[in-house]
Amino acid sequence: MSSKAALLFRVAAVAEAFSWAGLLIGMFFKYVLSQGDGGVPVLGMVHGVVFVVYLLVTLAVFKPLGWRGRTVLMALLSSVPPLFTWLFEKWALRTGKLDGTDRLSYGGTGLFVSRQETVSA
Repeated sequence: MSSKAALLFRVAAVAEAFSWAGLLIGMFFKYVLSQGDGGVPVLGMVHGVVFVVYLLVTLAVFKPLGWRGRTVLMALLSSVPPLFTWLFEKWALRTGKLDGTDRLSYGGTGLFVSRQETVSA
C-alpha cells in the first residue's frame, strides 16, 4: 500500500510543480512580454485543479506513509510557493518519508538508511 501511496504522491507533487511552472511561463508572456493572454486562463485553471488534487492526495496518503503532523504540514505548505512541491518530494524521497511505515520490514526502498539501522530493525 505504501508504495502505491508514495507513487501517487510523487506524481501529484511533480504535476503540481509543472503546472506552477507552466503558469509562471504563461504569466511571463502575458505581463512582461505583453503577448496576449499567454495561455494564462487555461494554465491557471489547470494549475488550480492540480493544486487541489495535490492537497487531497497529501491528505489521503499521509497515514499509509506514516507521516507525522509536521511532515503533513510541510507537504501542504510546500504547495504555496512555486515549485516547492517538487523540492518537498525530493526531500521526502531522500529522507525515507516515502518508504512508508513498513519500509524495512517489507523491502521498502530505504535508499538512505544505513546498514546498521537495517540490522537492528
